[in-house]
Amino acid sequence: MQTVRKDIHNSDLPILCQNCEARHQGVCGALTSEQLLRLSKHTRRVRRDAGQELMADAMPIAAYANVLRGVIKLTKVLEDGRQQVVGLQFAPDLLGRPFAGESRVSAESASDVDLCMIPKSALENLIKQSAPLEHRIMLQALRELDEARDWMVTLGRKTAAEKVASFLYLIATHINPEEGEASTTFDLPLSRADIADFLGLTIETVSRQMSKLKAEKIIEIVNYRHVTVPDLAQLRLRCG
Repeated sequence: MQTVRKDIHNSDLPILCQNCEARHQGVCGALTSEQLLRLSKHTRRVRRDAGQELMADAMPIAAYANVLRGVIKLTKVLEDGRQQVVGLQFAPDLLGRPFAGESRVSAESASDVDLCMIPKSALENLIKQSAPLEHRIMLQALRELDEARDWMVTLGRKTAAEKVASFLYLIATHINPEEGEASTTFDLPLSRADIADFLGLTIETVSRQMSKLKAEKIIEIVNYRHVTVPDLAQLRLRCG
C-alpha cells in the first residue's frame, strides 16, 4: 500500500503554523504535518524591536530562528571596534548556522522583527531524521553563498552609483518578493551610516547617490526611509 504524505496545508497543522506566512518557502515547508507538530512543542514566537542584538559573535549557539517578518543585519566587528555589515536576512531565512558550536557573526534586528525560535537540539535532531529538511537548509546555504559572491562583485567592481542602486534593488526584491510586480514600496531597514558601511562608501556619498536617483525619478523618498520604486526594471538597469 502506498504511503500518503499528509498535506501540510490541512487542519492537522499546529495553530502557530497555520497562519505562518514564512513556512511555505522557509525550512518548515520541507516538513510533514507530524514533524511540524513535534517541532512546535519546542518553538516559540518572539518579537524584537529594531536595534536589538539577536546573536553575538563567538557566543555559543543555543537556538535558531525562522525569520517571519522584518530584516536582520549580520556584522563582523574588528578588535579596534570597526564594524562591517556582511549580510542581511529576510523572511523566510533561517538565522543561525546548524551544527556550529558558536556564532561566527553578530546578528541585530535592523527593523522590528518577528521570529520563530527553535532550540538547537530540536532542529538538529530533526535535520538528522529528515532528508527534505536537510536539503532545504542546504539550498538556503548555497543561495546565501551565491549572494555573497555576487556582493563581492558589487563591492569590488561597481561604481558608487551602481552600489547604491544594487542595495536598493536588493531590499526591494527581498522585502516585497512578488514576481512580476513593476513597482514596489518599502521602508529602508538600515540607516545611512549602515548602508555606507555595507557598501564601503561614505555617508555623504550614499546620500548624494540617493538624491541623484530621486532627481532622475528612479526612486521616490519620503522622510529619508520610505522608498517607492515606480519601475523596478529601471532601477535594475542602474545596478550595472
